[in-house]
Parts: sequence; structure tokens; C-alpha cells
Amino acid sequence: MEAKATKTKVRNKIRKESPGERVFDVFNVIFLLALSICMIYPLWHVICASFSNPMRIARTAAPIIFPMNADGGLGFTVAAYKQMWTHPLIIPAYINSIGIVVVGTTLNIIMTSLCAYVLSRQNVMLKKPFTLFVMFTMFFSGGMIPTYIVNTQIFHLDDSYLALILPGAISVYNMIIMRTNFESIPVSLDEAARLDGAGHMRILFQIVLPLSKAIIAVMILYYAVGHWNSWFQASLYIRTPEKKPLQLLLREILIQNDTSAMSSSTSGTAAGQADQAEIGETLKYATIIFATVPILIVYPFLQKHFTKGVMVGAVKG
Repeated sequence: MEAKATKTKVRNKIRKESPGERVFDVFNVIFLLALSICMIYPLWHVICASFSNPMRIARTAAPIIFPMNADGGLGFTVAAYKQMWTHPLIIPAYINSIGIVVVGTTLNIIMTSLCAYVLSRQNVMLKKPFTLFVMFTMFFSGGMIPTYIVNTQIFHLDDSYLALILPGAISVYNMIIMRTNFESIPVSLDEAARLDGAGHMRILFQIVLPLSKAIIAVMILYYAVGHWNSWFQASLYIRTPEKKPLQLLLREILIQNDTSAMSSSTSGTAAGQADQAEIGETLKYATIIFATVPILIVYPFLQKHFTKGVMVGAVKG
């Protein structure tokens, strides 16, 4: 009897949707589907084009919904990926980008953690003025030209990977998020650690950071994606072609149409140059996929911490 009464109460609480609400739901679903298609199709287009016949891609302007052969039918080829591996700069640029991401992100996490820890502790001398000084740099800077002069003529970072890592060692925005997360950790843990004789460095690395895995995962994702996608700083400071990161090389391939540095096997004759130009069209798409794969691989491992880390770091407990 009690179960029947409970079911009756639940049914009474369920309110039938009005016609207006149903119409809103239908339009909402249609809008979200259209938005999803607009976001997914460009990536799908690039994937299909990278596996399509180079001659077909070079001669068609129609939307691509599946990999095509030379006749426009369904086909599959990895010619662009094979040609990409013979490019003398793509693989070195890929290795350069990985090195910049690993070293840069490691430095970012260390520096951001140290700064956030200091500003999150109680009774720190000149804490408020120092916080205002740090936040001032988030809104005002010296400008691109003075920054370039300082990095190249004073610190001599021209044509050096340090120019891509050191100037952005700390993001003030990310530091504020991490500081807020550190402030949510109970002060009693610090007090107990101090009673056991622990210093600040031990408290940070053995207590605070292990309790902040979610926010650290978010910071790793933010910094790593920033380093991986960065090309402007490299365009200012990197001169040697062999030192260029992948994104800068990809920009030259896409915008400047620089596909001339291909394998010499197709560049000797006029016919070979024509084939090279056609393969260059699909080479662009293959390089885009090649540059996107690392982020797609890393993100699923950090996804479970991402939402929790953003919420914990954005709302003070």
C-alpha cells in the first residue's frame, strides 16, 4: 500500500509539458544538433581530405564527407602521410614542440605553485602589495617591442628556445586559480606539519600539491595546450629552420603555401613538380591532423580532473 501511495504521489508531481515547452525542446534540440555539426564538420573535413587522393582534392571545391579517390568515389590513401614523413622539417619540428611543451609546462607548474603557495599563506609580510603587483602585470605590459628588445638585446634569447619558455613562466590568471585552490586546504594541516618540524617546501610538495591533483591537472592542460599551439613567439625569436616548432612550420605550410621542401623524388621534372603541388594540398591536412593528435591523446587522461579542478580553483571554499 505504501509503495502504491508513493507511486501515486510521484505521478501527481510529474507535470505534463505544455505545447510551448515541447516546441522549445524541439527547437533546442535542432539548434544544438546544428551547432554540433558546425563544430565537428571542419575536423571531419580535414580528416577525410588527408586520406583522399591528392589530385581529387586539388581539383575540387565541394564539401568532403568521405575520403575520395581520383574519380570522386569512395577511396582511401595514405600518400599525404607518407610524404609528410619525408619532409625534412616536420619531424624535427614535432620533436622541438614536444621538448618545448615538456620543459615549459614543468617550469610553469613549479613557478606557479611556488607563487600561489606564498600568496595563499596567512600572515605573509607584504602579501597584499605583492598580490597587487603581480595582478598589475596581468592588465598592463611594456608592449611587444620593448619585450622583444629586452629578450634579444639584454637577455640574448634570440634564436633560443628559452625565449619561448622563460618570458611566460607564470600566468597570473592560472596562478590566481591555483592560489584559490590552495586557500581551500584546511590550515590545520599546515599547523600539524609545522609541529612535526616541516618547512614550507616540505609542506608544499608533500601536503599541498598531493591534495591539489585536480587543479594541477588543469594547469598542465592549460599550459601544455598554450605551448603546443603557440607560434607567434617562435616567429619573433626563432631564426634557424631546424629549431622551428611544429605550429610555426604548419603556419608556413598553410598560409605561405610552403610545401617546396618535399622529398626530392618528385621534384626533378615538370610532371614531378605538378605531382608535388597536388600532394601539397593533402599534406596540409595531414600535418594538421599530425599536430592535433597529441592534444586529443592527452586530454582524456586529464578529463576526469578537469571539471573538478576548475570548480575547486574558481570558488573559494
